Amino acid sequence: MVGIAGVEMVGRRQRRQAARLGVLLRPERSLWRLGLTRVAGVDEVGVGPLAGPVVAAAVIVPVEVNLRGVDDSKKLTRALREELATKITACALGVGVGIVDVEDIDRLNIYRAALEAMRRAVVALGSEPEHVVVDARRIPGIGIPQTALIGGDSRSYSVAAASIVAKVTRDRLMRDLGLQYPQYGFGEHMGYGTARHLAAIARYGPCPIHRRSFAPVRELRLPGL
Repeated sequence: MVGIAGVEMVGRRQRRQAARLGVLLRPERSLWRLGLTRVAGVDEVGVGPLAGPVVAAAVIVPVEVNLRGVDDSKKLTRALREELATKITACALGVGVGIVDVEDIDRLNIYRAALEAMRRAVVALGSEPEHVVVDARRIPGIGIPQTALIGGDSRSYSVAAASIVAKVTRDRLMRDLGLQYPQYGFGEHMGYGTARHLAAIARYGPCPIHRRSFAPVRELRLPGL
C-alpha cells in the first residue's frame, strides 16, 4: 500500500516529467507547426573511447508524443535507458542506426567517422524525414534540411531519444566484444580510457577493436603499432 508521502512523491515526479517533456519538444513543435510531421533527431555516441565503434541513431517521433522520461542519455541510469530504448522503438515512426567500425575510424578520423555514422543512421530510417535536428553539427551527404542544435541531446526530444538508442546499442555491442576480449574489461568501461583499460593495453597490447590512431593507444609504442 502506497502512503500519502509516496503518492505525493509520484505526483511530483510526474509533474517534473511533464514539464521536461514540454521543454524538450519545443524544437519539434516549431517544425510541426510548419507542417513538417516527420522530424528526425540524430545523435552519436562513442567519439571518446579508445576502442570499439562509433554509433549513431536517428529517431522520428510521432507528433505530440507523450512518452515521458526521455532525456539526454548521460543523465539516465542504464536500466532506464534500456527501458526507454524499447519504448522509443515501439512508438517511433522510424528508428535508424549507423555504425562505423574501428578500421574506418582510423582511416577517416573520429570526427568524420561520427558524421558518417549519423549519415548512415538517417539512411537506415528507410523513409526519408522532412527535417533533421542534429546535436551541434550538420550531416553531409543527406540532402535534407537540417537544424544544428548545440546541446541538442538536452534541448530536443527526438535528439535525446536518438542519444538513448545510440547509447544502448553501443553498450550492448561493447558488452558482446567484452566476451571476446575479456582481459580488457570492455563491458565495464565501454572502451573509454579508464586506468584499468590503459593498464590492460600496457599489459596485453591492443586488440583488433582498439583505435590505433588514438594517442593513448598509439603512444604506448607496443608491438604491431
